Amino acid sequence: MPTATFQHLDDQKRQRITAALLTEFSHHSLADAQVARIVKEATIARGAFYKYFDDLTDAYQYLYQVALQSIHRDVPMAGTPLDVAATYQAVASFVDQAANSPYYALIQRHFTQNEGQLPAEPMPTTPLPAPVWAAMVLSHATIKEILLHPEQRTADLDRFHTALQALA
Repeated sequence: MPTATFQHLDDQKRQRITAALLTEFSHHSLADAQVARIVKEATIARGAFYKYFDDLTDAYQYLYQVALQSIHRDVPMAGTPLDVAATYQAVASFVDQAANSPYYALIQRHFTQNEGQLPAEPMPTTPLPAPVWAAMVLSHATIKEILLHPEQRTADLDRFHTALQALA
């Protein structure tokens, strides 16, 4: 994650760097990304980049977290116990928000090229009831499928809804 130095930058500079990261990681995989292009677009020194981030992976993880937080901001979250309607609506809303966000290309590239290059995220340590855990796993799989194959949105959401009903 970004350093405290990055967190303490003025908003305008932090947004300029974040925009440069978005441009780079939307057009290039993590493996092909270059600090040189980022610093040129952000108009910062190369050394400053390394004062803000450990490396390109750190910068990418920061940006991906920003993207998910932005998309999730207006999406209702399903809770426990499993609420089929709320869970379905949360996934449908997330997919729609993602498809209409400036982060769409980044998220698609994440699923197609970058996901396997990142350290695995630990599962939540809070024990979840089995149906809620299963719904969470299915939610993420459905989101991935729809973002990779938007033409199958309706069929994927129908299948997801049927699966949620079976879990409940």
